[in-house]
Amino acid sequence: MEKKAVVIFSGGPDSTTLLYLTIKRGYRAYPITFDYGQIAKKEIESAEKIAGSLGLDLKKVDLSVLKDIYIGSTSLVDEKIPITREFSKQLVVPFRNGLMLSFAVAYAQSIGAKYIFYGAQGSDEPYYPDCRSSFVRVFQRAARLGTDTKILIKAPLIKMKKSEVIKLGRELGVPFEMTWSCYKGGERHCGVCESCINRKKAFLEAGVPDPTNYEIV
Repeated sequence: MEKKAVVIFSGGPDSTTLLYLTIKRGYRAYPITFDYGQIAKKEIESAEKIAGSLGLDLKKVDLSVLKDIYIGSTSLVDEKIPITREFSKQLVVPFRNGLMLSFAVAYAQSIGAKYIFYGAQGSDEPYYPDCRSSFVRVFQRAARLGTDTKILIKAPLIKMKKSEVIKLGRELGVPFEMTWSCYKGGERHCGVCESCINRKKAFLEAGVPDPTNYEIV
């Protein structure tokens, strides 16, 4: 019996590793990505290119209206709020994973998929409430009640540090040069935002060559 899995896919190294892992484990992957008004549209382009290279049909959801909700709260959509080099609360997009998972549940129902995977990983757990195991468990319960099914929501990377995800991605053949992490909207990774710094650190800790083209190394 075919195992269908909706994969929330941003085009970043974590979700790309998850997508490759999903395929490796024998699932038929249905990647889904979101425009929530983010400044970094490059991540959507990366998701399109990577999905295309795998011969997958990427479902793109236009949630750009959320920008009107998020303005004034997060620097990922509001250019007036500085993007910091270290974690700060203005980097948090309120309930982003919750919203994406809700759409993923609806998509899964429409295509008859039992599984939903998303790329929350252990290095994010202390900072982002919707990247925690407790959140996954409760959201799955809500999804089951709301659909009257036994749908399964999983975060296979949730116990792994970002550097461990990079190591796994290398083993799976992930094209990291095609992935996008930067919060800014430039043509290259800026190299100095919190996400770029975490990306550099993860590759360094993993002992994996970083193929990223940074503005500032």
